[in-house]
Amino acid sequence: MKETRLTLAGAALNQTPLDWDNNLQNIKDAITEAITHNVDILLLPELCITGYGCEDLFLSPWLGEEAFRKLLLVKEWCADITVCVGVHVWIGAQVYNTACVIKNKEIIGFTAKQFLAKDGIHYEPRWFTEWPANQVGEFEMLGQKYKIGDLIYEEQGVKYAFEICEDAWRPNRPAERHMAKGVQLILNPSASHFALSKTDLRYRLVVEASKKYQCTYVYANLLGNEAGKVIYDGEVLIAQNGHLIKRNELLCFKNVDLEVSEVSFGENPTIAETITYLPPIDENKEVMAALSLGLFDYMRKSHSRGFVLSLSGGADSSLCAVAVAEMVRRGIESLGVVTFVAKTQLFPLKDVAYFDTLSEDQVARELVGRLLTCAYQGTVNSSDDTYNSAKELAASIGAVFYSWTIDEQVKGYTSIIESALNRPLTWAEDDVTLQNIQARVRAPSIWMLANIKGALLLATSNRSEAAVGYATMDGDTAGSISPIAGIDKSFIRQLLVWCQTELGYEGLQYVNNLQPSAELRPAKEAQTDEKDLMPYDILNQIERLAFYDRFAPDEVYDKLLEAGVADGETIKGWLTKFYSLWSRNQWKRERYAPAFHLDDYSLDPRSWLRFPILSGGFRDELKQIGEK
Repeated sequence: MKETRLTLAGAALNQTPLDWDNNLQNIKDAITEAITHNVDILLLPELCITGYGCEDLFLSPWLGEEAFRKLLLVKEWCADITVCVGVHVWIGAQVYNTACVIKNKEIIGFTAKQFLAKDGIHYEPRWFTEWPANQVGEFEMLGQKYKIGDLIYEEQGVKYAFEICEDAWRPNRPAERHMAKGVQLILNPSASHFALSKTDLRYRLVVEASKKYQCTYVYANLLGNEAGKVIYDGEVLIAQNGHLIKRNELLCFKNVDLEVSEVSFGENPTIAETITYLPPIDENKEVMAALSLGLFDYMRKSHSRGFVLSLSGGADSSLCAVAVAEMVRRGIESLGVVTFVAKTQLFPLKDVAYFDTLSEDQVARELVGRLLTCAYQGTVNSSDDTYNSAKELAASIGAVFYSWTIDEQVKGYTSIIESALNRPLTWAEDDVTLQNIQARVRAPSIWMLANIKGALLLATSNRSEAAVGYATMDGDTAGSISPIAGIDKSFIRQLLVWCQTELGYEGLQYVNNLQPSAELRPAKEAQTDEKDLMPYDILNQIERLAFYDRFAPDEVYDKLLEAGVADGETIKGWLTKFYSLWSRNQWKRERYAPAFHLDDYSLDPRSWLRFPILSGGFRDELKQIGEK
């Protein structure tokens, strides 16, 4: 065929389920910007009209009808441009996840997703039906008939088709069939959640497909914290014949992030510009970017007025504090001071103007002071080390810092139970009770502060604690959002060192010199988390082998023994403790505050790993290990 040049664009959109005004405005802005660049085909993300995270509302017919009416509004904005829009459609009793192609204000077809995501956090088969390969049908909506199915489209003589997100991750992906039909361009609208290093997999998926199928491949993902737990990195990729042409900056704070490239199609297409991709991924940088964007979107979409944090001076609460500071720093860097402040919707115009007069460092500290309030709640068992760690960190980032003691409240509750039981509570007999009341008493005061400020209370639990229930319910687990519950403790500890050395958060020097401790027992006992549990790196290995790799307990034992982490009896002790605590504490995992999905798996029973609250507790399996 003769050479044809098309201007292609992909746009990442920060959408919210059922937020019609926001979603349609972002779509309109993307189309308007694309038209100014003379774009021929614009690709928008998967299910971008409704938002991907509507969950069981996708099963409500009224939502499908309303989404289609919004699609008809979008159609009228598409003058002299082809726009591909993600929307679900009903045909009879079946719901399909589709990409709608609009060309110059006319809907020319719907491509339906052929492979539904059903692993990890995904439950697509609950809502949608897979479309058969090579099948084309027709449906009627609001009095008009439309083509739907495994369609091939054409733009100025260039044939193009779709892979919708999960379609591209399967061995028998649609692209395998498209090439035989003369397709030269593959479009992939996606809602692919953030996970550490996942962008590297996506890059290879797109670039290697463009090489294998000798085509141009355009990929556009959702952006931001859409519905509460899942964060999207907003990746846009354009590749041709094994060369990367465009790639945007991930996890930005924009509502719309558009990438445009002019691409040549023909027998030997000219590839004018390429980008060198340089792995490996810096996972520390990635997770801080995801945390900060996730917190920002959660704050503004919940209409909250910042954050409140019980800052203990330990690793977990310190990371939460730094994440808020990074939210401010990265937000200003991404949007500029005025746009960032305006997007929070928290400040009057005079404050916006005031912030714009400050230096970069001053405005960051000022905004952290307005958005983050911390409190150190000490007891007789707390140390000067953790107090100084909390105080100095808060001061270094500009957060509001309060300090008070809770000994009187602890004594009050203790005396009530001592009177009722007619005996004193002792550490020898009532260890867990006396630890828990200290953690639990901290919750009412910090909740009061959050309520007064109309702010989100940050819970500070991590994934390693969640695995074994090493947390006090309604105490240190109390909160509106648990941002780091998807990260293990070992990763957190090295991440804090990285934040100090690479990001310049010098206030972390204190916590980085401390051993993690709940500080709930008398100081003379020198309580540490790892003394109570086991080494965190071992705990994390057991957790991953058991619930990500899905090995049986005796297989986990064999693998740890083979790895030489310890002698057999020590490993047996660790495994007995882990599986016993895991089984006993499933009810705690059920009650954790909403957590961000950050790693390639999580322990969240509502979005990744389901486990019975009542079970046999691996008794027989642990007995088998004991007999080895």
